[in-house]
Amino acid sequence: MRKFLRHFSLLSLLALSVVTLKAQNASTVNGTVKNSNTAEALSAVSVTVKGTTNGTYTDDKGSFRISVAKTPITLIFSSVDYSDKEVVISSISPKLEVSLTPSFVLGSEVVVAASRVAERILESPVSIERISNATIKNAPASNYYDILGTLKGVDVIAASLTFKSVGTRGFNVSGNTRLNQLIDGMDNQAPGLNFSVGSVIGLTELDVDNIELLPGASSALYGSGGMNGTVLINSKNPFKYQGLSFQVKNGIKDVDNYQRPLSPYKDWSVRWAQKVNDRFAYKIAAQFVEAQDWLGNDATNYSRTTGTPNGQTISGTRDTDPNYDGVNFYGDETTTSLSSVFGSVKNGIISSLTAAYAGYGSLAGAYATGAYNTLYGYAQAGPYSGNLATYSAFLKSQNAALAPYAPLLYGNAKGYFAGDVSRTGYAEKDIVDPTTLNVKFTGSMNYKLSDKTEASFSFYNGTGNTVYTGSDRYAFRGLRMGQYKLEIKSKDWLVRAYTTREDAGASYNATIAARYFNEAWSPSSTWFPTYMTALTSYRDAGLPAASAVVAARAIADANRPTGNIRLNTMFQNLTNTPISQGGALLLDKTNLNVYEGQYNLSNALGLDKMGADLLVGGIMKQYVLNSQGTVFADTAGKITINESGAYAQLSKKFLGDLLKVSASGRYDKSTNFDGRFTPRVSMVFKLAQDNNIRLSYQTAYRFPTTQNQWINLLVGGGTRLMGGLPALRDHYNFNTNPAYTLASVNAFGASALAGAPNPALLKQAVFNEFKPESMSSMELGYKALWAKKLLVDFYVYSGTYTNFIGGVTVLQSRNAAAPSPLDVLDASKRMAYSISTNSDGDVKTKGWGLSLDYLLPRNFSVSGSIFSDEIGEVAPGVVPYFNSPKIRANIALNNSGFLFSNRLGFSANFHYQDGFNYESTFAVGKLSAYQTVDAVLTFKVPNYRSLIKAGGTNIFNKYYRTAYGSPQIGGLYYVSFAYNVF
Repeated sequence: MRKFLRHFSLLSLLALSVVTLKAQNASTVNGTVKNSNTAEALSAVSVTVKGTTNGTYTDDKGSFRISVAKTPITLIFSSVDYSDKEVVISSISPKLEVSLTPSFVLGSEVVVAASRVAERILESPVSIERISNATIKNAPASNYYDILGTLKGVDVIAASLTFKSVGTRGFNVSGNTRLNQLIDGMDNQAPGLNFSVGSVIGLTELDVDNIELLPGASSALYGSGGMNGTVLINSKNPFKYQGLSFQVKNGIKDVDNYQRPLSPYKDWSVRWAQKVNDRFAYKIAAQFVEAQDWLGNDATNYSRTTGTPNGQTISGTRDTDPNYDGVNFYGDETTTSLSSVFGSVKNGIISSLTAAYAGYGSLAGAYATGAYNTLYGYAQAGPYSGNLATYSAFLKSQNAALAPYAPLLYGNAKGYFAGDVSRTGYAEKDIVDPTTLNVKFTGSMNYKLSDKTEASFSFYNGTGNTVYTGSDRYAFRGLRMGQYKLEIKSKDWLVRAYTTREDAGASYNATIAARYFNEAWSPSSTWFPTYMTALTSYRDAGLPAASAVVAARAIADANRPTGNIRLNTMFQNLTNTPISQGGALLLDKTNLNVYEGQYNLSNALGLDKMGADLLVGGIMKQYVLNSQGTVFADTAGKITINESGAYAQLSKKFLGDLLKVSASGRYDKSTNFDGRFTPRVSMVFKLAQDNNIRLSYQTAYRFPTTQNQWINLLVGGGTRLMGGLPALRDHYNFNTNPAYTLASVNAFGASALAGAPNPALLKQAVFNEFKPESMSSMELGYKALWAKKLLVDFYVYSGTYTNFIGGVTVLQSRNAAAPSPLDVLDASKRMAYSISTNSDGDVKTKGWGLSLDYLLPRNFSVSGSIFSDEIGEVAPGVVPYFNSPKIRANIALNNSGFLFSNRLGFSANFHYQDGFNYESTFAVGKLSAYQTVDAVLTFKVPNYRSLIKAGGTNIFNKYYRTAYGSPQIGGLYYVSFAYNVF
């Protein structure tokens, strides 16, 4: 032991001596970097020793410190929007002062997303858009995520103030599953709820470094879901961006008191990052957002049984249509035909009479039916059919126990009970908390294992309240999601592992909550007979039919809770009871675990010397579904889905750098589906300096989402959303209790109305193998910088989708033991299913886009874009949910600095889009064309490294909707003060 300690001590002394000698030989260069025009300190400037990987960044005060082995050396200073500068250090000076000259060059940005390797955006092989940190600071947007909506080719669906979904090239819905969204390399999709939560849970605004968007197929490099694009949101590295930053943004909305009274808007964020030494740095960031949400307030009448598979808008109001179902009114989805209610009453009367004739044995039923027909006959004709009072007295004299049924028998005999009637619904403002809340807390610890390799542990937590439009409107309360990542990244390779933990909190289905609340207050078995009794009385008294309907509803709704019912004990009980137990509460704690790695072999194999790059990578995913039967068919226990994939990309330059060809391919496998191979080939032709044509053939795929596979959810309209796996159809006995196509049921219903019901018209739904969706796309693009002032970008594409995943509606009898074809014609006797399935035919799309950016004198710039997407024919019965206006356009005018030593700036953006027919499982309807203007005025305070902003979105307060059934969006106005954001 002593010998070991002695040797260990000698070894330690030797190591210490070596470190000391190295330290004595090493030197440290200190200095500051400033703007040559304004003398303000520049942070996040890269300082590297030329010819080495040794480097650092200036801190929030513009200072830097770098260790060098010897002198002389050359230091390279570089920063976005400034000209690079080289400084030769021949001896160690007390303090170095460096000035950088502002120099913004269009198209100079470097992007990574297009090829997973760094390249100039002008030389990207596919269409790509980039949002820089500088753009985020000066954009006329209340939230960094909203800037995506100003990019060429991008559509945004807003389900609420803080819940927004981004889409490109069509198929845009709330909760888009055809576009990947990655935050610091992590899939930002909620694994159970199936939507990306970047605008709800993700990076804080102060911690966003840049955003890159790939519109178009991107599965070859980014996997399942990249059918129409991939968004990469990257955070700030604590080694580069240091110090304390904070932003206080306050504003107002509802300035016209149209939806709600004037309300405040709060958005406060803070970030702290520190480089402890050359090896270790850390950061923490937090953001708090609170406001009154935009309101879903569409009172248009809606039919769920006519028109499209998802229904259609119809005329009528609550006062004019007894079966009124308002788009943003909930609870009125409960509907029934009065004739079917009367049928139940009739059966009850005959049962009671049968009991009275029990002494007649087997003839009791026949006597009971005969007695009923006699009593009912007097309501139709004869001396007791003159008025209700006469008939009631007669019925009481015959059988006192039947006297309460007199109004129902009499009303049916007089034809008062034709058509359907719905329960009275509640407006969205009465059942959904208007306060939207979003709290984020993120951070990381970063350690440099060497000059080339950095390890990090990162966490991203968020919680909040918001509203989401799916098949129903969902009130997310206390939604929580956490992502935790371990990563080691080197110059040529990376490995990472992360987990996503989702918790729906106290979230509930607002539509179902309202329906069940009506039932808890007054069951439909009571409410409808009460309504019918009152209707008969008013009609018998001579009241016109329209007035009698309104008066009868008032009687049935007597003492019904009205207004804000969120604090009602019955409502709270329902929203705290899981859906699987008869309530409206979502219980979703689904997890996602991911392991992935990537290696650029170019240097290791010497390919870089031949102008070639070789990139390989792989990934493993595991979804663990856990909704306790409230979303998925996981009542018996958790469901596990495994996915794995591998990809490779080879790029080579030819004819110098005039032609670059890239080929990539990816193979993926999922638990429930066969493997998929997706290739991509692209070429970039250099016509001249900064003048390139790009051509690409891209493929993409997506495995059916967790909900496409396993959802088993009853929604507000009485329809059950069902996954496409055969196990679910077996569970609901489709083999013994046929499910019929909606079109055939409509044809059968028409024959019945014509008086000649023909069951042969019914066609049983046929379900083929459920497969992943795939697509192929050809794209031609041109991007060039003309005269260093005009940046031009144009693309045209066509795409073909195979095994397109959509939804099909089928109808089945509720009587599984003895189903009758007639059952599917009666809403109370049938069950509707919306089932994920593949379209039989291909779906084709096409589109184009053009953008121009022009630099004007005196720091002015103007930009504009126009783009279009169209869909071809789809197979009958399949709803594609394309949801893209034919034409959309953006025009922006900016100035980065004028007056007061160029401290004042402004930015304004005009957006226009055509009207179109919006399709969703929630509702289908026409969206009007709209245009909005967003604007902001900025003032820089360099001495305090601060930025003051005053701006607004939709500044003219012209209300618009981005999705049918989603809220109307008005103007929002704000002022903000941000410290240390340069």
